[in-house]
Amino acid sequence: MPWQEVDTVDLRREFVQFAAQGDRQVSALCRRYGISRKTGDKWLKRYAQGGDEALHDRSRRPKRQPRRSSAKTEGMVLSYRRRFPEWGGRKLARVMRNEGQTGIPSPSTITEILRRHGELHQPGEPAPTNFKRFEHPHPNDLWQMDFKGDFALDRGRCHALTVLDDHSRFSVCLAACSDERSDTVKGHLIQSFERYGLPQRMTMDNGPPWGSSEQSRFTRLTVWLIENGVTISHSRPYHPQTQGKDERFHRTLKAELLGRRQFADHEHCQRAFDPWRHRYNTQRPHEALELDTPIQHYWPSSRMYRRKLPAYEYAPGDHVRKVGRNLNCGFKNYEVFVGQPFQGKYVAFRPTTTDGVYSLHFCQQSIGSIDLATMPKRSSARHRRVD
Repeated sequence: MPWQEVDTVDLRREFVQFAAQGDRQVSALCRRYGISRKTGDKWLKRYAQGGDEALHDRSRRPKRQPRRSSAKTEGMVLSYRRRFPEWGGRKLARVMRNEGQTGIPSPSTITEILRRHGELHQPGEPAPTNFKRFEHPHPNDLWQMDFKGDFALDRGRCHALTVLDDHSRFSVCLAACSDERSDTVKGHLIQSFERYGLPQRMTMDNGPPWGSSEQSRFTRLTVWLIENGVTISHSRPYHPQTQGKDERFHRTLKAELLGRRQFADHEHCQRAFDPWRHRYNTQRPHEALELDTPIQHYWPSSRMYRRKLPAYEYAPGDHVRKVGRNLNCGFKNYEVFVGQPFQGKYVAFRPTTTDGVYSLHFCQQSIGSIDLATMPKRSSARHRRVD
C-alpha cells in the first residue's frame, strides 16, 4: 500500500519513532499509517541500518545497464549530430552507414541518445501525413524552377534561384541572385545546362520572369528555353503544391542554412550555398528516397546544350509564318496575334481534325489554337489573339 501524500519522509520518520518506543504493536501502527506490515518492516530495517538518510526513496535505476550504448557509441552519435544538427535518428544512422562506420545503433537508439543529452528540439513543422507521392520515372524528365522568397543581407537582398530534378530531388541549381530578371536566370541556367545537360520539360509558376498574365503566358526566357528543346509548363494559379518538391526544398534550405546564418552580400551567400548544396545532393539521406541521397538517383542528361542552334524544322503540312513587328502573323487572309516574346520568330499553324481549327506551335511547344470560323478577315483593322 502507498504512503499518504503529505511529506513521505516525515511520515516514515514518525512511524519508526513510534515503533521504537517498544510498547506499540507494529501491526496496529501500520494500519494507522495505511501501509502493510511488510512495508512497515522494510522501513524499520532500513532505519536500523542507515538512520534518517535511509528513509528517502532509493533510485530505481538499475546498477548495471547491459543494453545501454557505450560511451564510444554515444560519442560517435553526438559527433555526427554536431556535423548535421538538423538531422534525426534515421538520417544520422544512414549517413554513418554510408561512411563505413561500425557498431551503428538503431535509429530509435540514436534518438534516445540525443534526447538523453538534450540534443533534440521540437521543429515547428506539422506531423507527417500519409499521402501518395508522384514523381517522374526518370531523371531530367522534369525540372522544377522557382525563386525562394527573398531575404535580407547586410548589403541588399538575396533572391535564391532553385532548380530541382523531380525524379531524384537532385539540386541542379542554387544561386544567390540580386534580382529576378530574365538575363540573370538565363545565365545561371546556361551554367546548369552545360554541366547537367537539358531536361525534357521544366515547370514554373505564373509570375515573372517565366510567366505573364498580360498578352501571353510566355516570356523571352521561356521562348529561349523552348528554342533549346525544353518543353514549358506552368503551375496552376494559387496552387503552389504543383511545385511541391521545390517548395519542400525551400523549407529544408531555410531550416538547415538560411535560418541559422546571416550573410554580408551575395558572394558570401553563394560561398555558403555551394557546400550546402553539395551536402544536400551527396550526403543528406532523403526520406522520399528511402534514405538514399539524391545523387544516387540522378545522372546528367544525354541532351547536350548548344550555344548556337540550327533552324528548327517543322513537320510537313505545317503552315509556317514569321511573327512581325506588330506581333501578328498572317494566315489564310487572317491576322493572328501571337505576342511580343515571339517577335521575329517562326511559328507553325497545324491543322486539327476539326475543320477550320488549327493548333499553333513554336518549335516543339503548342502555344495556342485558332478557329477561323470565329475570326475577322485581314481586311478588318481588328485581329484575333491566339487562345
